[in-house]
Amino acid sequence: MIKKAILPVAGLGTRFLPASKSIPKEMVTVVDRPAIEYVVREAVEAGIEQIILVTHSSKASIENYFDRNFELETTLEQKKKFDLLKEITDILPKHVSVVSVRQPQPLGLGHAVLCAKDIVGDEAFAVLLPDVLVKNQTSDNDLSLMIQRFEQSQAAQIMVEAVPDNLVDQYGIVDVAVTPNEGESIKMQGIVEKPAVGTAPSNLSVVGRYILPAQIMALLENTPRGAGNEIQLTDAIAALQQSEVVEAYRMKGQTFDCGSKLGYLKAVLHYGIEHPKLGADFKGLIQELAL
Repeated sequence: MIKKAILPVAGLGTRFLPASKSIPKEMVTVVDRPAIEYVVREAVEAGIEQIILVTHSSKASIENYFDRNFELETTLEQKKKFDLLKEITDILPKHVSVVSVRQPQPLGLGHAVLCAKDIVGDEAFAVLLPDVLVKNQTSDNDLSLMIQRFEQSQAAQIMVEAVPDNLVDQYGIVDVAVTPNEGESIKMQGIVEKPAVGTAPSNLSVVGRYILPAQIMALLENTPRGAGNEIQLTDAIAALQQSEVVEAYRMKGQTFDCGSKLGYLKAVLHYGIEHPKLGADFKGLIQELAL
């Protein structure tokens, strides 16, 4: 069973400047909770019990958010604000731990994953990119279905979603023989980074969720720097494919790229209208502002 998940949070968030100059982009709120909490919730709902933050010295607020704040808890208890007390103590279930490791140099996603090698050990693990929120309408979220498929097949899983054909040049696109149904996996031949429109092997883009075997760490250690002079996770996955099957899992849910400003606003709209306390009023506000 997959119990560990790596969340790379060391990036500077340049796409979200100027806000990310002083606030980690992962801590920007979507309605009333930081974006990263939605990602951690997704992992926990899929059975993850240890969150591994690959972090940077400027991101201490992320670690603090998932830690206990006894002074605040005591104050809320004394003031009998039990609803608020429950909200902050329920951020992280008691059976889930959060640990962190520093990424000393900005050498890419593959390097960030490699930084967690000693914590992961010889176990298979998940990787969740915190820029991307995955919203599911069913009780079994896509990550849990990926984990189930990995346990059945022992094949590494990469989450993908269909994108319009005219936008394939903005994404990493997987090469597959046929397009799987939503919620299903299929063997993939590789990943093509930002192919020209009309040349893409499919319209299935990599989302930012991975289930990987422990041996990927040894491959990352031997992966030379690639694009951007960085250690690319896709290069290590390509090396893994030389000896193992890697599958593309087509998601059922919806994604929001909170690393981009427009994607963030889209997430606020979608999560806002479903908020248990604010949703109805927020829908009314949107209707008032309809142009």
